[in-house]
Amino acid sequence: MTPEEALNEIKRGTDEIISEEGLLKKLKEGRPLRIKLGMDPTAPDIHLGHTVVMNKLRLFQDLGHEVYLLIGDFTAQIGDPSGKNTTRPPLTEEQVKINAKTYAEQAFKILDPNRTHIVYNSEWHGKANAADMLRLASHQTVARMLERDDFEKRYKAGQSICIHEFMYPLLQGWDSVELKADVELGGTDQKFNLLMGRELQKDEGQEQQCVIMMPLLVGLDGVVKMSKSKHNYIGVDEKADDMFGKVMSISDELMWNWFDLLSRRSVAEIKALHDGVDSGEKNPRDVKILLAKEIIARYHGAEAADQAEQNFIARFSKGAMPDDIPEKNVASQDGKIMVGTLLKEAGLVASTSEAMRMIKQGAVKRGGEAVSDPKLEIPAGSSDVWQVGKRRFAKVTVK
Repeated sequence: MTPEEALNEIKRGTDEIISEEGLLKKLKEGRPLRIKLGMDPTAPDIHLGHTVVMNKLRLFQDLGHEVYLLIGDFTAQIGDPSGKNTTRPPLTEEQVKINAKTYAEQAFKILDPNRTHIVYNSEWHGKANAADMLRLASHQTVARMLERDDFEKRYKAGQSICIHEFMYPLLQGWDSVELKADVELGGTDQKFNLLMGRELQKDEGQEQQCVIMMPLLVGLDGVVKMSKSKHNYIGVDEKADDMFGKVMSISDELMWNWFDLLSRRSVAEIKALHDGVDSGEKNPRDVKILLAKEIIARYHGAEAADQAEQNFIARFSKGAMPDDIPEKNVASQDGKIMVGTLLKEAGLVASTSEAMRMIKQGAVKRGGEAVSDPKLEIPAGSSDVWQVGKRRFAKVTVK
């Protein structure tokens, strides 16, 4: 494959590359590039949102390059303020160690272990003294930090910004100096931090890394990015049946976004599927099944994917699920909604008393599983296919 062809493969699905010209120049050098992805182990497992970037890392590996998966065990004790409007509570060292171990184990579901270097930024940041930190801080000004969108909004709103939060982009940027990174990947919400790496490398006399930003995967609710805190995620370690049901619950419109960002099918294959649905030749439900099986096969194997499909069909009374399930949004209160209210607001029952009666009769299913608790609370961000009786279905998203 020529460098130009490799660049075209790398560009697929990306949001922005800084700069394409610089990346092509590096590809033409004919050496294995050092590709960096920094991940803060702030949650105990990796979800599909993380894999958008990690799939791109795997592509680099397939092209012959070396991946450095940097576990930010030191920076996780600060908490990345990107996209946040409040200060994140720092994690304890023990929490970070537990989560970091899980991250590393799950990464190999996607990455080639033979071309992956797992590194921890505590190896250098943990050894830094006060003078080192002051020297690092001298690379930037407060005015430059306030150019960052989330800091600027908090400052204008009169919300507090802790001094240690200003250090986060500098620490992440310094990781690129330590690794001598050629390329760094991240989400679009990481742009400020990614560019900081380029600036610090330049200050240190290194060749600047290229930056590749990937779009953020929209979660199950179809509204905001996939996140554990929003309860709209699918973890790569979840059971195959659970993964299948969750993928089937997403909207037909969101399905195409997931194909673009998660599928390894070619652009031409995805377009053919899209055209088939648009023309009426293909049922969107059948296409969604293809997506669900591809994702599950990646993490659990093809046999598990086939079994999950069969289990899903069986749970819905062997094909009783209609082709076109209506989609409903219901409003939560204080981050949750009672099951009876959800069913009523979604139009699946006429009243909450009917909902209670149907639950007691075992006639209510959530994701194919019977609901037995009439006091069940559903958290905001949840998105499930609900069934009442044999013929009433709705995909309900709790806002």
